[in-house]
Amino acid sequence: MAAFDTTRTAYDSSTAVSSITSFISGVVASVVAWNDARVTRNALAGLSDRELEDIGLIRGDIDAVAQSNIIR
Repeated sequence: MAAFDTTRTAYDSSTAVSSITSFISGVVASVVAWNDARVTRNALAGLSDRELEDIGLIRGDIDAVAQSNIIR
């Protein structure tokens, strides 16, 4: 007598594709956030101390301000 095993489920490739897509999206988002922080840091570093004072910052605040723009 022949029997078929019907309890096994087929491999769901959409789950694997979703995981890979999610991973790649996370990597891209991280690179974009890093670049935004880099651009902000460079723009603020290019300002004079007087210009920084006008916007309420000191040179020591630049890294903290650039990092606060990163969404986690």
